[in-house]
Amino acid sequence: MAAQCVTKVELTVSCENLLDKDIGSKSDPLCVLLMNSSESKWYELARTEKVQNCLNPKFAKKFVIDYYFEIVQKLKFGIYDIDNKTIDLSDDDFLGELECTLGQVVSSKKLTRPLVLKNKTPAGKGTITITAEEIKDNRVVNFEVEARKLDNKDFFGKSDPYLEFYKQTQTGWQLAHRTESLNASTVKRNRRRKAIKTLVTHIEGVFMCITPPTLAIITDCVVKEYSFLDYIMGGCQLNFTVAVDFTGSNGDPRSPQSLHYISPQGVNEYLTAIWSVGNVIQDYDSDKMFPAFGFGAQIPPTWQVSHEFPLNFNPANPFCAGIEGVVEAYRVCLPQVKLYGPTNFSPIINHVACFAKQALQQTTASQYYVLLIITDGVITDMDDTRNAIVNASRLPMSIIIVGVGGADFSAMEFLDGDDGRLRSQTGEAAMRDIVQFVPFRQFQNAPREALAQSVLAEVPSQVVEFFNTMKLGPTRTDPAPNPAGTA
Repeated sequence: MAAQCVTKVELTVSCENLLDKDIGSKSDPLCVLLMNSSESKWYELARTEKVQNCLNPKFAKKFVIDYYFEIVQKLKFGIYDIDNKTIDLSDDDFLGELECTLGQVVSSKKLTRPLVLKNKTPAGKGTITITAEEIKDNRVVNFEVEARKLDNKDFFGKSDPYLEFYKQTQTGWQLAHRTESLNASTVKRNRRRKAIKTLVTHIEGVFMCITPPTLAIITDCVVKEYSFLDYIMGGCQLNFTVAVDFTGSNGDPRSPQSLHYISPQGVNEYLTAIWSVGNVIQDYDSDKMFPAFGFGAQIPPTWQVSHEFPLNFNPANPFCAGIEGVVEAYRVCLPQVKLYGPTNFSPIINHVACFAKQALQQTTASQYYVLLIITDGVITDMDDTRNAIVNASRLPMSIIIVGVGGADFSAMEFLDGDDGRLRSQTGEAAMRDIVQFVPFRQFQNAPREALAQSVLAEVPSQVVEFFNTMKLGPTRTDPAPNPAGTA
């Protein structure tokens, strides 16, 4: 499993048209940033400086936050008129606030919203703007190196040379990179330019070369290595699609033993998976319209088995408004279909792959597709599914599979290519690993954020790997326009 996508993000805050609470002068605003923990409690993260007599402040102090793609990080920016030296804000005038998520900020790069009072009424004409920047150095030096006339240090056979790159530090030379071969290597640089020296060594130890070797650096260039946030802030949209298993093995939805049974609290494992993953993904899709499908059921009016029917029964427009819309479509659809079978994955994978293929034809890093499949059983079209995944691995697309219930999911683990490159029925290897499988039962007693953290862990690296492989940079590098009041 990939490590979490964690990086530091710097937020800059400015306001316009703040309320004037002072008599004889203007307000002295300060911005306080609060974050919502998993226990739904707000806690203060940091504050800016106070700006004297200003209704349009541009705060110099920036907020630095650890950004996690897999977590919904709720933020609250509160603006106060500071008229005393106490730390407590309760005795200061409240000028307005904004609640949002860090995902909304980074996906917009520059987010402008109206300030509201604590009763959610507008705080006059006041607005707040948050600009996000990732803190990193993404410069990389690419070297192509060639060596000739190396001494033979082996008694039998030839030497097995490699190349070491050292960087100069205040305490001396420090090993920065060791290659596996002399053909090509890549070494990352720090922000400052530093001298690099090379040593030609033997695999069994370091030896002095008797015959002077020839070492030539054929190419030497600095390139920019883009991160996940570079693509997101550059305008890349994550298009989220949900596919729900309606096969008969789920059990009669009217029975409490069914995986589709909706409890008196209004939940089941399918709904929990949709909410958990969807709440994270939705911040990275500007229109918040998500196609949702079912498979493995007989559907009205012909009662033919379908493996990719829209949950809203509208093939011309299968989109649902927000995650709430997906949940509502599922609830309405459930009593109208007859659970049947078999459990075929390839139709819905190929369906989403068609759109991913169209996006690839635009030759820009503007669209990436994430398909969530929630299922209870063993795949019955394994060969076709393998072929579909191998084909999709060459497209801007990732597949998340959540297994609900207590079935044997060993076949799902096979599709998740963590233990080796998945191959099609004909032996063709996937270009990259795009499948992440997680059994829901591992998270039944875990915090509700844990499922999303696990199933979405590999998506950022998959996005970066695909666009880097295709040599596609972000579509824009300037802040995105974001009118007040829009996401």
